[in-house]
Amino acid sequence: MTAVLTPGLAEHAERLRAGCPHATAAAPEIAELLGSLVAHPDFPCLGARSVFRRNAAQIHVFPSMKGISIDVLGQKLRQFAAAHDGGEELASFVAVFREPVATTEEDFERNLWGVLRQLHDHDDQPWAEDVSQDPDDPEFAFSFAGTPYFIVGLHPAASRIARQAPVTTIVFNLHRQFERLRTEGTFERMRDAIRRRDERLQGDINPMMDDYGTSSARAASR
Repeated sequence: MTAVLTPGLAEHAERLRAGCPHATAAAPEIAELLGSLVAHPDFPCLGARSVFRRNAAQIHVFPSMKGISIDVLGQKLRQFAAAHDGGEELASFVAVFREPVATTEEDFERNLWGVLRQLHDHDDQPWAEDVSQDPDDPEFAFSFAGTPYFIVGLHPAASRIARQAPVTTIVFNLHRQFERLRTEGTFERMRDAIRRRDERLQGDINPMMDDYGTSSARAASR
């Protein structure tokens, strides 16, 4: 009997990208493709795998990273924060954008920070008190409507295999979820397991990522 080999994550991600045109894919198709990426056995982030396995990822598709999409994104984020205080199991807000499609990591980083700047410009509440506003501060976290988030970016041009999503994606993870895991004593164990899986996948640990409390703000996009 011939063994059936599961394609590696890089090959799987490439197949997903080839079959998912940004401009025309329906929202349910995009959600299914993201779920397929995260569910692959080699995908390193155990937190994301748990979120998608429990259908705790709220996936929203927006036409653009500019303009009216930002207003709608802000409304959806407020609703998400109101429904999740960080005390329950992990949940994520997943924003997918049809345009623009970045061709380099630098393009994506500019677009990502552009989205965050626009959200901040539309925010009428003060920055969350338990995190820093300075992107160079180890305690930095993005804040919107008084809620701090750890941001993760995924896109087709990413150099890290685990970040090579078929569509331009920004994930908003509640910062308080990770603080709760620290308090419970489970954060370090999960972090170390993710690092081992990422090293096995990529050959090294993400050099942009040290820890959820001590990393560069740029780690969110690489």
